[in-house]
Amino acid sequence: MTFLNYARATLTGFALLIAATSAQAEPGRLLASQCAQCHGTNGAGPGFDEIAGKSASELYNELREMKYRPVEGIMDRQARGYTDAQLDLISNFLSTLPGNGGD
Repeated sequence: MTFLNYARATLTGFALLIAATSAQAEPGRLLASQCAQCHGTNGAGPGFDEIAGKSASELYNELREMKYRPVEGIMDRQARGYTDAQLDLISNFLSTLPGNGGD
């Protein structure tokens, strides 16, 4: 095996490892990107509820409540744009962010 072939094989291996690792976190992260507009990229934007570090089940229940209640505000409209499975992915991702969940 030449050095070039070895380097290609190594880089391909690293790329696959990175893709596999980030693929697990990416769906929730990508879906939660809309949340960053108000809550900040770290889930603790000023002037809005801190969502970073809240329990996944609490976040999920709040989002589902917003989705199915009569429209009262922007969060109700936002929640309606996602399936329940997507809300679960968002909740799980946000619960992994460092924070105290507004406590």
